[in-house]
Amino acid sequence: MTRETELLLDGLCFPEGPRWHDGELWFSDMHAKAVLRVGLDGRVTRVVEVAACPSGLGWLPDGRLLVVSMHDRRLLRLDPGGLHQVADLAAIADFHCNDMVVDARGRAYVGNFGFDLHAGQKPRTTALALVRPDGEVRVAARDLAFPNGCVITPDGGTLVVAESMAARLTAFDIAPDGSLSNRRVFAALEGKVPDGICLDAEGAIWVASPMSSECLRVHEGGRVSRTVKVETQAYACMLGGPDRRTLFICTAADSDPARCVEQHSGRIETLRVEVPGAGLP
Repeated sequence: MTRETELLLDGLCFPEGPRWHDGELWFSDMHAKAVLRVGLDGRVTRVVEVAACPSGLGWLPDGRLLVVSMHDRRLLRLDPGGLHQVADLAAIADFHCNDMVVDARGRAYVGNFGFDLHAGQKPRTTALALVRPDGEVRVAARDLAFPNGCVITPDGGTLVVAESMAARLTAFDIAPDGSLSNRRVFAALEGKVPDGICLDAEGAIWVASPMSSECLRVHEGGRVSRTVKVETQAYACMLGGPDRRTLFICTAADSDPARCVEQHSGRIETLRVEVPGAGLP
């Protein structure tokens, strides 16, 4: 098989939550317990360490970084003096928190596993949390099967979330107060495990599918217009670069924490695409 992607960075434990911001790709090296950023030249900067493992990333309107702290189920904010808690999500998150999208007003939508995946627990549904900038927390949506990557359309009116354990992308209307309604299936992805996602200017969503070792460009209704295979497993993706036409793919051989720390198989791979990124993140 001819490799489609180019290698930007390797030797990572488990890269997740990629975001293009201020001319660099920011991401969580989850099991290395650090948020990093990397330029297109491959030069890496360590941003902050997160003891309970970082996942989703986003920014407030004033430019401060928000970080999901997985194992203690908190949302943190990076201030000049270090990390501070914005919200405790334990009342909503049934297990480890994971990915997140932050809207233009600084409201964060945070998913969680819902069950102990690596211990082999039986899957169960859980809730998507909505966190306001002042730290108020409420349930945005219930009965989601492992809510994972999220995107928000450029008009701020629609949120799409990957339900990893239901093999689908699910869309909601976003009200002015941030609440979600009009739940519907954006795309059914039979046989896939949708993880991280990103949106392009034609309304298609790139979906990282680890179990099938690929990234898919998916249109509303489920049509797949492009498939990009990777050597290991694709866990997250982001459209960035100066023109937002570089697809960054976070890959690794495994998601199990112990094996990730042992193997350091995590990579950031890149691919040039025709349609630029749009919306959030």
